[in-house]
Amino acid sequence: MPQVSPIQISVINASTVLSDADILPVVDALQHQVTDDFRPAWGVDAELTFIPRGEEPPAGTWWLSILDDSDQAGALGYHDLTPDGLPMGKVFAGTDLKYGYTWSITASHELLEMLADPNINLTVLVQTSNTAGTLYAYEICDACEADENGYNIGSVAVSDFVFPSWFESFRAEGSTQFDQTSKIGAPLALLRGGYIGAFDVNSGSGWHQVTPERRPASMALRGNVGSRRERRGVPRYQWLPSLSHRKIIGNAEKYLMRVRDIQKHRAAA
Repeated sequence: MPQVSPIQISVINASTVLSDADILPVVDALQHQVTDDFRPAWGVDAELTFIPRGEEPPAGTWWLSILDDSDQAGALGYHDLTPDGLPMGKVFAGTDLKYGYTWSITASHELLEMLADPNINLTVLVQTSNTAGTLYAYEICDACEADENGYNIGSVAVSDFVFPSWFESFRAEGSTQFDQTSKIGAPLALLRGGYIGAFDVNSGSGWHQVTPERRPASMALRGNVGSRRERRGVPRYQWLPSLSHRKIIGNAEKYLMRVRDIQKHRAAA
C-alpha cells in the first residue's frame, strides 16, 4: 500500500490574548497527539507548522487559526475555508479564557475533528426500522467534550476523542476500546459534558444536540458563528472563502489599533 503524505496544516496565531510563546508548546503537543494517538486509530496523519503572529502561512495548507472570538474572526476575514478552498478550523481562545475553558483542549478538539471530517458532511445512519433512523454527525470529540474528560501530553491538556468503533452500533458494551482514554464503554455513549449532533431523518426538524441528560442543549452547544457546529447546518455552497492572509494581516493591524483605542478611552474614563 502506498504511503500517504501527512496533511500540511498551518497553526496561525491571530490572537491578541496569546503570545507566540504561549502557543508553541501546544503545537508541539498537538503534533504528538496526531502522530502517536490519532493516526493509529484513524489512519490519518498531519504535519503542523506554527505561523507566528503577523506572518503568512504557505499556500496550499489547511489552517488552524487561533483567534480571540468569533467577532474578531469576522473582522479579520477568517470565514469558512482558506482562500484556496481548503479546510479550516477556528479556536476562539479569548472566549475560552473568558469562560474558564482550556483553550489547548479546544485546539485539539478542532484539529482532530477537521482531520476526521474535513468537509463537515460525514454522518452515520443508525436505523430503527426500514423507514426510520437517526443520522449522527461524524464529530469525534463531541461525545467526550468537557475539559475534565481530556488528558495531558507533557504539561499540555488535549481533548479525548472517540475511535471509529464508537459509531458502530453493533458493538457490544465493553467489547472494544471506544475512545482514547477508555472512559466510554459503549457505542454512541456520551460522557458527562458531552453531546452529539443528531438528525432524525423522519421528523424534518434538522440538526439538534443530544446530551447525556436528554435535556435540550444549552446555548453554549449551538456553536459560534463559523464554528464546525454552525457550519454543519449551512449548505456548503453558502460557505465563504477567507480573505488572503496578506489582507488578513492588514485587517489585524487595524483591529489592534481599535482595541488599543478602546483600552485608552476606558483608562481615561
